[in-house]
Amino acid sequence: MTSELASDILSVDQVRRELELVQHRLNELLALQEITLALSQHLENVTLVLHQITATAASTLQAEASSLLLVDEATGELVFDHIYRGSGPELRQKRLRPDEGIAGWVATHGQPLIVNDVGQDPRFASRFDEETGFRTQSILCAPLWTRGRVIGVLEVLNRCDGRPFNEENSRLLQAFCASAAVALDNARLYRAVQQGYLETLYALAAAIDAKDPYTRGHSARVAGYSLAIARRLNLSTPALDTVMYAAILHDVGKIGISENILHKPGLLTPGEKESMDQHPVIGARIVEGVAFLREARLCIRHHHEWYDGRGYPDGLRGEAIPLGARIIAVADVYDALTTDRPYRLAWSQAEALVELQRDAGQRLDPALVQVLSEQLTGATELSYG
Repeated sequence: MTSELASDILSVDQVRRELELVQHRLNELLALQEITLALSQHLENVTLVLHQITATAASTLQAEASSLLLVDEATGELVFDHIYRGSGPELRQKRLRPDEGIAGWVATHGQPLIVNDVGQDPRFASRFDEETGFRTQSILCAPLWTRGRVIGVLEVLNRCDGRPFNEENSRLLQAFCASAAVALDNARLYRAVQQGYLETLYALAAAIDAKDPYTRGHSARVAGYSLAIARRLNLSTPALDTVMYAAILHDVGKIGISENILHKPGLLTPGEKESMDQHPVIGARIVEGVAFLREARLCIRHHHEWYDGRGYPDGLRGEAIPLGARIIAVADVYDALTTDRPYRLAWSQAEALVELQRDAGQRLDPALVQVLSEQLTGATELSYG
């Protein structure tokens, strides 16, 4: 009877261990699923994804800290890019030579490595511990591969429970590295495609601006002012892109306006003004059907609406006007005031800001006028993108 009871107890212990193992594997799968979801939702924000990868790698592997090092293609050095816990900001942007440290060995050989006692390994670069005060005891390190080459290294440091890293831990870290490599590769492709879009948009805007020598460079400047306002509002990356695209193309509809009207030095007749007022509608029609300009289209159509409802083409009022259109309106007026026109010379920054304040609450959103004013007076130079 005693032996049967011992057998039953042993069986329960085995089942408990199996359940714990299943739970552990499930936690690993959930962590990888979380990373995969982040990759699909935050393609434009690779910094967020890579931070999540380092944080999740450390927590899943029960490590004190983790670091992601990226290869500098110009020098071959490894650069500490993302650090979770440990040395934190003190370590960021520090560099390893291609042949230096455990991470350097992993990058050079393209293989994962477990070192459970760094003090006994001559490859360990102790200078970083000396500089930051962090004490490294053990390291698990794996390479990031993409397109047949190593682009970085992910490492986790010191098991929290003091146990050594093992091959199962290494397998899981390599899965995190695969996700990190996908994130980096996709982000680089995304940026390349986005840069192609921007170059095309700027070329188109330059062609439109070239129709009138007095507005040459206007679209690029309006884009710069608009982005400055949008960034100060802490808009999301997709919202910033929308503002940038719309600002670059806000006058694209002028391609359908007679040059006699565009170049006229004096006041427009009622008929000419009616024709000119159609350029936001024409512009919105031109970009209609272009998927990545879907949100920008509304900003293009409504950038001449007035905050008090007296603008065109639809007489929208206040916050019924899309935020991007209100931002562009402020930037557009400021640039028009501070550049030479056929009928007057450019105003100074101070004069233009006084005029914008007069328009606040009528033509322009007063909060956004204030934002641009703070941006301009708080900096000696404003970047145009």
